[in-house]
Amino acid sequence: MIVEVLRGFNRTYTQRIGALDDSFLGTGRPLAVSRLLLEIGRAEGASVRELRDRLDLDSGHLSRMLRRLEGEGLVATEPDAADRRRRVARLTPAGAAAYDDLERRSEERAVALVEPLTPRQQERLAEALRTADLLVRAATVRLTEVRSDHPMAREATRRYVAELAARFPDGFDPGGPDAPEAGSTFVVATSDGEPVAYGGIRPVLDDETAEIKRMWVDAEWRGAGLGARMLRHLETLAAAQGHRRVVLDTNRALHEAIAMYERAGYERVERYNDNPYAEAFFAKTL
Repeated sequence: MIVEVLRGFNRTYTQRIGALDDSFLGTGRPLAVSRLLLEIGRAEGASVRELRDRLDLDSGHLSRMLRRLEGEGLVATEPDAADRRRRVARLTPAGAAAYDDLERRSEERAVALVEPLTPRQQERLAEALRTADLLVRAATVRLTEVRSDHPMAREATRRYVAELAARFPDGFDPGGPDAPEAGSTFVVATSDGEPVAYGGIRPVLDDETAEIKRMWVDAEWRGAGLGARMLRHLETLAAAQGHRRVVLDTNRALHEAIAMYERAGYERVERYNDNPYAEAFFAKTL
């Protein structure tokens, strides 16, 4: 059912927005090249690697599109001043004008598309599209094992710490007893080249038990099932490493996390560590 609906929507939408035309919105450029131009403009300059990750393009295809934009005088690609090994793409003055023109044309097409609808229908469409966008992106999130010093892991940890510091009544010190130990395995979930969820496991208590640590999901992604997916993935990793049981601790302020753990079959247990931030303890047999 869902596959048929999705395919039908794709056919309708790509036709209505002009994605099938050789000249997207009358710009003289196809949709893919126009999308790249928009991405560079919105980021106010982006490394080639970041563009590849955000748009999920292979290096050859991205290079060909960049050469086209460079040939039209819309984009300049140069070494990054902070890291000469990277190349950064930026809009030229002509590219900035083309970007503004494309944004205007896109706005006009969107207005024309929904104008026949009543305000109530427009509201329903907006809500449906927000939900569809979130769930499609959630379905295409990538889960990757990383070292704790990987740039994506560092960024996810920074956001995790900032959220706990804001939500815990007495703040949060990441350098305290909660710091992960050697032997941990970390997983980062990425979408459009950005971390959107994070978590890890480490051996604890005995050889049969692993502890789940640093479970974090970006606030904008909550409600899409990403936390439960990350939790299942970490449980699978723990089982593959020979553990038969997982434990975790959390703070009472993280009520949505507690609800997720209980739905996933975790049962409350007695305190098993001296983490001063932990107020609830859970365990699950794998």
